[in-house]
Amino acid sequence: MSSTESSTYQGFTAEERAAMKDHAQDQKKAARRGSRADKAAQDQRDVLAKIAEMQESDRILAERVHAVITASAPVLAPKLWYGMPAYTLNGKLVCHFQSAAKFKTRYATLGFSDQANLDDGTMWAAGFALTEVTAEVEARISALVKQAVS
Repeated sequence: MSSTESSTYQGFTAEERAAMKDHAQDQKKAARRGSRADKAAQDQRDVLAKIAEMQESDRILAERVHAVITASAPVLAPKLWYGMPAYTLNGKLVCHFQSAAKFKTRYATLGFSDQANLDDGTMWAAGFALTEVTAEVEARISALVKQAVS
């Protein structure tokens, strides 16, 4: 490869580096906590604090998504994942919310990991754009989360 024009590595964006730093801080905090109940309670507080810090449009979405997920699938444990609200089952990530502002995108995202039981044939959606949380969207999120943990 003699041409460096098309193969020049640009590195991580500032937003990606910030997310990695958030993840490292989250891991350090988790390692210092005491009992499992203490960790769970602090994880819940951390998620709510992170949501409270978001810009208004993202905060409104994240609050509704959090409420729907925790009501629909109480077996999921909230925690921070790369500085964003996420929900785990037995310590494994099932789904997460990504604010639009954090990565300077035009919409927030609700994403699901490979741990989510959303399989539908040979191809299915694992991420969903969110611009507003209506009653219909809440019902869809609820159904997806219930399916993800079934």
